[in-house]
Amino acid sequence: MDNKTEKLKLKREVGLVGAVSLIGGTMIGSGIFMSPQTVLYTIGSPGASLVVWACCGLLVILVSFCYAELGTVIRESGGEYIYILRTSGPVVAFMLIFSSVLFVRPAGVAGIALSFAQYVVAPFYSDCPPPVLLVKCVAAATIIVLATVNCLNVRFSMSVQVFFMVAKVLALGVIVIGGVVMLIRGHTENFEDSFENTNLGVNPIGIAFYQGLWSYDGWNNLNYVTEELQRPEVNLPRAVLIAISLVTGLYLLVNVSYLTVMTPKELMSSSAVAVTWGNKVLGSWGWIMSVAAALSAFGSLNGTFFSGGRVCFVAAREGHMPDILAMAHVHRLTPSPALIFTTVISLVVLIPGDFQSIVNFFSFTAWFFYAITLSGLLYLKIKKPDLPRPYRVPIILPILVLIAAIFLVLAPIIDTPQIEYLYVTLFIFSGIIIYIPFIHYKLCPDLLTKLTVFLQLLLEVAPAEKNL
Repeated sequence: MDNKTEKLKLKREVGLVGAVSLIGGTMIGSGIFMSPQTVLYTIGSPGASLVVWACCGLLVILVSFCYAELGTVIRESGGEYIYILRTSGPVVAFMLIFSSVLFVRPAGVAGIALSFAQYVVAPFYSDCPPPVLLVKCVAAATIIVLATVNCLNVRFSMSVQVFFMVAKVLALGVIVIGGVVMLIRGHTENFEDSFENTNLGVNPIGIAFYQGLWSYDGWNNLNYVTEELQRPEVNLPRAVLIAISLVTGLYLLVNVSYLTVMTPKELMSSSAVAVTWGNKVLGSWGWIMSVAAALSAFGSLNGTFFSGGRVCFVAAREGHMPDILAMAHVHRLTPSPALIFTTVISLVVLIPGDFQSIVNFFSFTAWFFYAITLSGLLYLKIKKPDLPRPYRVPIILPILVLIAAIFLVLAPIIDTPQIEYLYVTLFIFSGIIIYIPFIHYKLCPDLLTKLTVFLQLLLEVAPAEKNL
């Protein structure tokens, strides 16, 4: 054997097109087909709902610029987890990974899989709602298929991502063009007195933002796979700007189109807004929108899997998860143990899951940790100004976004506190109870070592080095 044995690493196989597709393709998921009615219902008026969608887009662009600087300073995969670990320390990072691996990521996967299944079975049950068991079985089958694709090949899963990204943009393009035609024909009655009945309470604004931001979720996906991105210092900020600007523009035009074709009342009462739009505009071809929404959710689910498995993988590499999760397949070079683990937890979350509550608790937990991550960027800017920064943002930007993140965390609690948010908060902090005995004092190491060796041989995996 040659002494200079090549160490196992994840390859840098994601270029600019793949990066834009990973961000855009994950963002355009089930949200734009499931959230518009909830945003409108919560905020109360068509004009205010469009303002919420525009503000969500602006907020996401600003926060992703902050993340682009973090991604070029700390050039490791893992997104928020690695940034919090390097700036706030291991305990807070473990709280993130604990809630992320056991709730946030699987909830995201389960939520998107449920909406995919809903649209797939909808055409077969036109007169009544589909059986819940059938929807959940289809969702579970989808999760298993995509987990297999992601375990087999990075390049193939990126090709799937690019294909579905194109399909989604075309579907949204049809909705935009349909809306423009209706506007030209003079259907502007739904925009008269468009700010009437607006709810200006802190709680409605917060919940409307939660539902809107769910549709934008995925904007930070590229930060999870920095080590697999070619020339991250150039491609990270570039991909972020292209993808998020494209998605924000599309979302605004799609919402204008929905409101041109449907009255606010029709929009709020629709359970599948794209299908209702399709039936009114395309007539007997309305089923096409059901297919488009299902394809959209499928592509988003693939992107969530691609990045979600990487978070687990990086946490294990840092000693916050069992060693087996930090390993990659010796031939395919994919982090298969981490992907399998994410799949199992997602299937468990799917069993009791319900779409609306998943979205609200998902957004609450996610923005709690985004706020901590942005505090870390401020810390680096003030305490370590000399670190090499190929890309930098003005210090006012993370301050503004941090204020917005704190508002989003507190908004649903201030007006009408719900006991569920207390449970979620307790769950986040319960990570500390696990951290002290098992991570800090390393209890039960022998049992884990035997299990790791057994799984390593079974799955044909080996430890992977950092790819800086």
